[in-house]
Amino acid sequence: MSLVRLTIKGISYSQTQNGAYALLLSEMEGQRQLPIVIGAFEAQSIAIALEKDIRPPRPLTHDLFKSFSDRFSIQVKQVIIHKLVDGVFYSSLICERDKIEEIIDARTSDAIALALRFNAPIFTYQNILEKAGIYLKTDEKEDEDDPLQETQLMINKEFDEEDLGEDSSSKSETPKKSIQDLEKELEKAVNKEDYEEAARLRDEISKRK
Repeated sequence: MSLVRLTIKGISYSQTQNGAYALLLSEMEGQRQLPIVIGAFEAQSIAIALEKDIRPPRPLTHDLFKSFSDRFSIQVKQVIIHKLVDGVFYSSLICERDKIEEIIDARTSDAIALALRFNAPIFTYQNILEKAGIYLKTDEKEDEDDPLQETQLMINKEFDEEDLGEDSSSKSETPKKSIQDLEKELEKAVNKEDYEEAARLRDEISKRK
């Protein structure tokens, strides 16, 4: 299976669940987007890593992991999102020490937070993008907009310490609608840039198929 390199398109607040955020990944050579629901702490950590000029007064957990790895000459070479099961993404850290490569299991949000700190590339497999990727419509103003405009708000916001966990689903239940209706709602969510809702609808459609 071929690997597809991803980049971080942005982070947005969840419109349906308090404390949850939608991380939007984009394939570098294509138009497909991969929305992943993450918790508040992970969103904050990723946002801080994106804003390279900002340093917290004390190291976050991912910063501590980076310092620990540097001290013992461990490098994270790349991150691979390798599996999707029931709406949950599974990832691996490809690490190297003394030219020996090791693979470590990790939550996707943690893996991406670390990838940013190690300047490591992020990949997923083609079949995962085909199954979970969505297409976003582009317009002429896209280049003028800052896709990461909400990250500064996240850094300044006081987050709850409760860890919501990876890929938490909305508590509201989807009515028994047809797949055609769900696909229409998915298109509307994408157009409104409600990536968390789009991810939930995408997973519901995938389950029914």
